[in-house]
Amino acid sequence: MERRDFLKLGVTGAFGLAFTASDFLWQVEQVKAAELTPTAQSLSPDAALQKLMEGNQRFAQHHPQYPDQSQARLQEVAQAQHPFVTILSCADSRVPAEIVFDQGIGDIFDVRIAGNIVIPEALGSLEYAVALLGTPVLMVLGHERCGAVTAAVQNQALLGDISSFVKAIKPAVEKVKDQSGDAVENAVVANVQYQIERLKRSPLLTERLQSGKLKIVGGRYDLDTGRVTIIT
Repeated sequence: MERRDFLKLGVTGAFGLAFTASDFLWQVEQVKAAELTPTAQSLSPDAALQKLMEGNQRFAQHHPQYPDQSQARLQEVAQAQHPFVTILSCADSRVPAEIVFDQGIGDIFDVRIAGNIVIPEALGSLEYAVALLGTPVLMVLGHERCGAVTAAVQNQALLGDISSFVKAIKPAVEKVKDQSGDAVENAVVANVQYQIERLKRSPLLTERLQSGKLKIVGGRYDLDTGRVTIIT
């Protein structure tokens, strides 16, 4: 074997070793994260909400654990799902729930639609997650500088069916139109509260609320900091 061939082999082998070590360390971190994840069935509404917000705190502080993203988790949830939280969030590309709450596969039943609005199709999905899958927390998650809310505040003429979600936000805008401060920010919070009011008209969700098996909360995501604050 010529010297240059030997050196080439050595470099290739070292690279392969480094890749294997890196892959091994990733798997170790995944196992550690999986060990920190309680089962959804064991969580009360308060505990589930605490778990969710702790995940957001990790994300905002740049210390994610990436739980429930291992091959073992993939196999675990392949035949059945038991998410510990349901989230109705905006379709905005900057607000991916699993990332901003530092959760993994099968943890979040995520319903996304522009303006996080409760239309019949979205409500049906939420009722499915709460009534049939038993998620103990349902969060409506709005976010800073939401385009859908901004369009509703500005009462813009929009193309196609884009105006449909604006119409669904308008009642919230009307509630705070005379309020001081930033009109869009006020409407973002009011819209979350309004959509929660709509959710509470559902007999299926109301039954779970009254039994203490469900908590419905609002959240506001800050695009600048990555933090979610609870809206009451």
